Amino acid sequence: MHTADNVAIVVNDGGLPAGTVLDSGLVLLDKVPQGHKVALSDLVSGQAVLRYNVPVGYARQNIPAGSWVHERLLDIPPARELQGLPMATLQPTQQDPLEGFSFEGYVNADGSVGTRNLLAITTTVQCVAGVVQIAVERIERELLPLFPNVDGVVGLEHSYGCGVAIDAPGAEIPIRTLRHISLNPNFGGEVMVVSLGCEKLQPDRLLPPGSFPIHDERDAGKGPDLVCLQDDAHVGFMSMVDHIVQSARPHLERLNARRRQTVPASELVVGVQCGGSDAFSGVTANPAVGFMADLIVRSGGTVMFSENTEVRDAVEQLTSRAATPQVAQDIVRELGWYDQYLERGRVDRTANTTPGNKAGGLSNIAEKAMGSIIKSGSSAIASVLAPGDKLKADQKGLVFAATPASDFICGTLQLAAGMNVHVFTTGRGTPYGLQACPVVKVATRTELARRWHDLMDMNAGRIADGEITIEEAGWELFRLLLAVASGRKTWAEHWKLHNALVLFNPAPIT
Repeated sequence: MHTADNVAIVVNDGGLPAGTVLDSGLVLLDKVPQGHKVALSDLVSGQAVLRYNVPVGYARQNIPAGSWVHERLLDIPPARELQGLPMATLQPTQQDPLEGFSFEGYVNADGSVGTRNLLAITTTVQCVAGVVQIAVERIERELLPLFPNVDGVVGLEHSYGCGVAIDAPGAEIPIRTLRHISLNPNFGGEVMVVSLGCEKLQPDRLLPPGSFPIHDERDAGKGPDLVCLQDDAHVGFMSMVDHIVQSARPHLERLNARRRQTVPASELVVGVQCGGSDAFSGVTANPAVGFMADLIVRSGGTVMFSENTEVRDAVEQLTSRAATPQVAQDIVRELGWYDQYLERGRVDRTANTTPGNKAGGLSNIAEKAMGSIIKSGSSAIASVLAPGDKLKADQKGLVFAATPASDFICGTLQLAAGMNVHVFTTGRGTPYGLQACPVVKVATRTELARRWHDLMDMNAGRIADGEITIEEAGWELFRLLLAVASGRKTWAEHWKLHNALVLFNPAPIT
């Protein structure tokens, strides 16, 4: 990855056997699996192992040239302190604006643009999830055929709302997350809520008057369109379901009247994330995503990158790229808060790297971070979002949305921020999907793309194969995003892959 590196990774399918002679004349002393590191020179005990010209570990023993360098031979580098960092010291090269690109989207009353036309049914508490699921099935079966311009119905199910310390420090994060997801651009400003009645998270706390759009001035100051299951009017289970189905009809009528319009690429709000990562992530897919991110920023759009623990080891790269010293301080604030959160749970840095990551060649979080942060491209970081925050209309460019690294928690928080299309890279493979937003899946390896041919939307492994460059892959992904934003279905949408919302709740359970 850099001329100063003293390790490289094997890209060949199946790895390479011991005795293989490389073009440089180096002879492999061990069988080295695909994606794993090989020592390019003799490494002495305690020496820094360099990949991306960054120490990704320190040799625990002497390692001869040609050896397989795996996690059991490395000590993890210490994490960089959050003091004495370079603050807004790097001025990225200014690139010319990118004009002339557009997509067909749904323009909302608040000026935001959706890439899908969905009805969302918001829930205040986990207790109503079963009822909402049955109601959604009926709406899909009985009503959706009558409204062909509506893309689908989403029940915003979660495991929150009661049995929690609702006023404890940190409890505001899941509450504002749910509120802001209800206002995602892909839901067209339609707000419909199902409540149980006795829960701690009452509807007027989730969506206070004034926090959501209204369709009639007579409704000003009122709460959202609400179905409360404990109301005396409900006699029996089916009356609850009937009420939800009947309440959905006017929302579907308004959504069905909408049509796609040509809008500039500046209306894209793209969340980028990786999961099931391997050593190829930082070689193929993530660099291609980073190039695409620069194209979107040049187009005037918005790109959110996240995953606190996967950028923490590259914090100096973030703070130095901040557009202003205040943005750099905001980065330190969010990462420092998360450090304290992990410390309260007695979680160390080694907990992030999964067995699958290691099987794919990533020795530890330091190496993983170097490959992960490349997704952010090269633009200046324009602003920072705390967990559950929503992007403001003027928040454009590259944004660090501070989230945990867990796939569905990160995706949930990016939805709350206002994401209208999602890019997800994977090397080991994962059937990840989000019901509220199209997810473009990018494979890091050709073998994965070939094996999971009906799950991966793009094969970035062609970069390692020598078929295309990072730049060509970035342009291909950019054009694919415009097509998806205009209505082209992703594989995840085709199979209706999704999970319930997973909320980040740092407050205690009672």
